[in-house]
Amino acid sequence: MPRDLPIGNGNVLINYDSRYNLREIYYPYVGMENHTLGNCCRFGIWTPEGFAWIDDPGMQTNALYEEDTLVTEVHARHERLGFELLVQDTVDYEQDCFLRRVTVRNLFAHPRTFKLYMHLDLEIYGSAIGDTAYFDPDLSSLVFYKRNRYFSLTCQSAGQQAPNPSGYATGKKRVAGMNGTWQDAEDGQLGGNPITQGSVDGTLELTVPVQGQAQQEGWFWIGFAANEARLRELEQAIRTTTPAQMLKRTSGYWRHWVHQDKHDLSGLDPVLASLYKRSLLIIRTHFDNRGAIVAANDSDILKFSKDTYSYMWPRDGALIAHALDRCGYGDLTDAFVDFCEKSLTPHGYMMHKYNPDGSAGSSWHPWINEKGEKQFPIQEDETALVIFAMWHHFQIAGTLDHSKETYENFVIPAADFLIRYRGATGLPLPSYDLWEERYGVHAFTVATVYAGLLAASNFAKFHQDSVRAIYYRDTAEAVKRAVEEQMYDKNLRRFLRALYWNPSTSTYEADLKLDASMYGLFDFDMFKADDPRIIQTMQDMYLALSVKTEVGGLARYENDYYHQISQDINRIPGNPWIICTLWYAEWLLAVAKNEEDVEQAVEWLKWTSRHALPSGVMAEQVHPITGEPLSVSPLAWSHATYVKVVQEYIARKKQMRDERINEEIDVPDAQVLAGSAQSYSQTR
Repeated sequence: MPRDLPIGNGNVLINYDSRYNLREIYYPYVGMENHTLGNCCRFGIWTPEGFAWIDDPGMQTNALYEEDTLVTEVHARHERLGFELLVQDTVDYEQDCFLRRVTVRNLFAHPRTFKLYMHLDLEIYGSAIGDTAYFDPDLSSLVFYKRNRYFSLTCQSAGQQAPNPSGYATGKKRVAGMNGTWQDAEDGQLGGNPITQGSVDGTLELTVPVQGQAQQEGWFWIGFAANEARLRELEQAIRTTTPAQMLKRTSGYWRHWVHQDKHDLSGLDPVLASLYKRSLLIIRTHFDNRGAIVAANDSDILKFSKDTYSYMWPRDGALIAHALDRCGYGDLTDAFVDFCEKSLTPHGYMMHKYNPDGSAGSSWHPWINEKGEKQFPIQEDETALVIFAMWHHFQIAGTLDHSKETYENFVIPAADFLIRYRGATGLPLPSYDLWEERYGVHAFTVATVYAGLLAASNFAKFHQDSVRAIYYRDTAEAVKRAVEEQMYDKNLRRFLRALYWNPSTSTYEADLKLDASMYGLFDFDMFKADDPRIIQTMQDMYLALSVKTEVGGLARYENDYYHQISQDINRIPGNPWIICTLWYAEWLLAVAKNEEDVEQAVEWLKWTSRHALPSGVMAEQVHPITGEPLSVSPLAWSHATYVKVVQEYIARKKQMRDERINEEIDVPDAQVLAGSAQSYSQTR
């Protein structure tokens, strides 16, 4: 089930499923310490006519965000039970607390008493062993804790000066046939058990009387802290400031934040412009305040691989940081630069992936090959792209004067590694591809190595390190020449996806399959987008990877097995990926000759918009038959790629418009001059 409506502040991240059940709580790192493991934390309402959870079949739900904010705006209506709900959730931008305002509208003519129930099913530190839940009479809150993690669940009626729960319960879950306290809520009466330890959950009740055809508000909130004393301080701060004021200030904060981006969206379809701003906000929820940019935080993927995407891949992070830098969020990406500086290995390369605290993430890349020889367990593009992103970060922000430490601590050792990690062919030695599947010399990787070395040369030149500036640039050009000589097929008139070393013949063998990642050959400026070799490569790629269903889009590569839906490879070479589809749009923009050409790319932006959830959330993949989201959702890389392509569209459209205006100005001027000359000759 795809995740939706992420909200967070860089310390806390909350995710929901498609029916608005709260599914993930991360604290104190984005993407690390999932305290629910995807368990369903329920929200329900009791009426005199019956009970319904938010995912009840009779509930009509429309789950969106408040425009340009990280505040949810979820409308739910139950005709039979006669009520409407407006649920607005957020995570305060300053304090580590989750806020929920619930507006209950009574659709019947007579007064009624409603009871709202909020339930937490925690597995603190990712385990249900040794948790405790108890009712704290001083706070009037349910408190959950284990070691250095404390959570409070509190509720309060509108107009009240203090919390006023009308009921509570703690209990066992998934132990000895017990499902949890949420079942206790369905009769409108919680049992009031004050404390439970082990595998526990808890439910809090708030009574909300509402007149006929009227509405009333209620509040719930969750506090997050590292110890009991801090939890009590936080609760006091929430009550002093008030949840209403905190929600208001957080809404205003995100509106201000997203409008810091100065790209002119006025010429863009309003739906696409809205998705651009939504993408920036969703990316921000994946950005830990200590610098890790986490790929995705959808624990539903645990069912597939017993692991998640809740890691910082340096490649994803670099490309996402680059998109944010282009928007003017350099103060945010400063933290990413610091994170990478601390994470570089003594050898000068970045590891496969990292946990948000900077420790090495899980990996399936071996340290030894089939012959028993040592190899680096890396994707070399992840090192090269960080250098690339760092150069653009300092250049765009205008802070190159402050880049000396980064140059010495990261750029030099990383660039030196890229140079050392080359064979006699002049190409980089084998490493894993960006899809993390094949070990070889890949087109995407060599393009990033080229870009990384040029970025390192630019750093060296700025810091007056002339020897390295020349050395890095010369090596980059040598890599490019090696690609032209060894990774271009003259018969096919296009580039190769990869070369794989065959130890039995001691030669490299060509991989002729088409792969969307080959776009990197032009995107990282190794070759111009209108180079005939690139044109042929991209055209062949489009023909081979287009999904020939009503859904459309582009697959990663031919016969992509990951979450594969169909074996009809000619029709469905793989599931369409948002990033791969947008890479093709990026190339269309790069080779556009006029405004009409530029508009072709807009169709792919519209395709992306159609396959986002109503909230604007984009998954990694799209089902090739139904168009539904597949794999993890949201994927930060999908959103960052959309942001980048929109930026490219705006820039190219402006360029084409300016060129057309200049031509229109030039032509009349020439006609006027010609006419004047003729008049002059006639008067003579």
